[in-house]
Amino acid sequence: MIRMSLMLAGLGVAIAGSTIEAALSKADGVALRATDGTTLLAVSGAVLAAVDGAPLPAVAGAALAPADLPPSAQDDLGALTRVRPGRSRRVSSAAESPLSNRDNRWIQPGETFTLADLKGPATIRHIWLTFAEAAPGWLAKDGAADPSEVVLRAYWDDGETPAVEAPLGDFFAAGFGVRAVVNSVPVQVQGGDAYNCYWAMPFFKRGRLTVTNESPKPFSALYYHIDYIEEESLPPDTAYFCAQYRQEFPEILGRDYLIADIEGRGHYVGTVMSARARSPEWFGEGDEKFYIDGEERASIWGTGTEDYFLSAWGLEKCSFPYFGVPFLDGDWGDVGTRVCSYRWHIVDPVRFTKSLRVEIEHWGWISADETETGKVEGFVEREDDLATVAFWYQVGQPKRFATLPPASERRFPNLDRIVEGKDLMPTARHSGGTLTLQKGYIWTGEGQLFFVPAEADRGQTDDRSKGAEADPRRSTAAGDSATGYAVAGESAAKPFIEFRFKVETKEYRRLMLRLTHSYDYGTYRVLLNGEPAGGPIDLYSKTIEIHDHSLGDYELPPGEHTIRLECTGRNPQSTDQRLGVDSVRLRQRWLVKRPVVKP
Repeated sequence: MIRMSLMLAGLGVAIAGSTIEAALSKADGVALRATDGTTLLAVSGAVLAAVDGAPLPAVAGAALAPADLPPSAQDDLGALTRVRPGRSRRVSSAAESPLSNRDNRWIQPGETFTLADLKGPATIRHIWLTFAEAAPGWLAKDGAADPSEVVLRAYWDDGETPAVEAPLGDFFAAGFGVRAVVNSVPVQVQGGDAYNCYWAMPFFKRGRLTVTNESPKPFSALYYHIDYIEEESLPPDTAYFCAQYRQEFPEILGRDYLIADIEGRGHYVGTVMSARARSPEWFGEGDEKFYIDGEERASIWGTGTEDYFLSAWGLEKCSFPYFGVPFLDGDWGDVGTRVCSYRWHIVDPVRFTKSLRVEIEHWGWISADETETGKVEGFVEREDDLATVAFWYQVGQPKRFATLPPASERRFPNLDRIVEGKDLMPTARHSGGTLTLQKGYIWTGEGQLFFVPAEADRGQTDDRSKGAEADPRRSTAAGDSATGYAVAGESAAKPFIEFRFKVETKEYRRLMLRLTHSYDYGTYRVLLNGEPAGGPIDLYSKTIEIHDHSLGDYELPPGEHTIRLECTGRNPQSTDQRLGVDSVRLRQRWLVKRPVVKP
């Protein structure tokens, strides 16, 4: 039998077959429970010692944790059988008048809006919000701020600088300003519209949450709930929730990318990473490194970027409770491919007592034209664009390790020389059918070249989509002039369009076509100056999407060049052979020869 005392009344609990007699300090909120859900040993602000004053031996299967914090995500539902002290409250965007349905807020460009200014002790348990999309619509006819242009900040107690500072989208695990579905434990985004956060955010005296609109457009139709619990008290060593954004465009050669540089005592709980490839081939051979309490060699050292994000052999779109890839745009190996990943350390937090430095290498595969050997190599230091958000809890106010750039500098730099659809239109010729310049928010410039092959080329049709709306996001087809669905047959004469673009300066670049994908689009092959450029491109998609397609790397001489797209058929699921060309893009390449590391 082991006996120990805690200063006040005795409390007997059985753990691993032994009876432990301990005292419960009500002031410090100490309790004893098991790690299996009934015997977790939780101690805060108290000193345990054996009855004879000797140090208490470790108890197998026991752990230290604040006893009166609400159950975390990994707790069993059985924890709900324990009634806890405190009072639940909410602040929201609800209209003051019960007769009004104007339950939202409009945040003007440059404005900072306070979501909540709460009195402690309290713990924020849930945040929900939704807002108008960036595209023009009924909520914002001229468009609105996107999630990358709005900054979320949180201040705890006497902190003069924010403990949380990140673009709204990145905080919710989706970078690049996209609205992505996330289905994880602490963060859930339904349909890319309903943003939910379940990170526990405790504070002693005051908690303040703000959003700042750094867009030139309003942050429109913001609806929000912030649910919190007024606590009777919090243990004195309760940790603050912290999050910090950082970026490098591009990564700096000769040193690992810094994710977090934390001073104090706490534990690290998550990373969101948004990356854009600046070179061909796979970017993610870099290992993560956790330097705990000032150590010179990381005691936690990974085996590759996708491994850190709990995937294998690359990254693919997915969303799981503790890891995921909410957004992936492009094909691996293409310059400009974008990916956003998250990794939560909820059941495996990285604990530290003095400091924590988190870094990740930026090594990967790279194409032959960027290596000193002239061959494709598998372990070369790369210069890609990277942005991250680090999440952690710590006792006391956090030290800032990064300065948040303004929204204009948080956008990935433009790599493209762009020839827009409107500039291609005067040079275009095509087979039978119609070719129009179709306008819409999803296309750059003034719209896409929209080609509808002649009905004789498309085969038998019906006219279910006559009168399609001008807005392609509301239309049954991706085109103002859509007049029918193909329901049988393939083209008798293969439809085509061709157009010319001009190169001003001879320069080695990757030639890209930005094309529309839709459920009534065909499959096309591409010819550059009469020569094949890449394989056939299947433009079928269940929804209307825009994607870049690589035609290869060229050092095109100054002057005009011709691109021709010839229809080779259609996906069996597609209803037609339509085509949409947003733009031609000459994408920047690194003109360097990189050294290769050999084992």
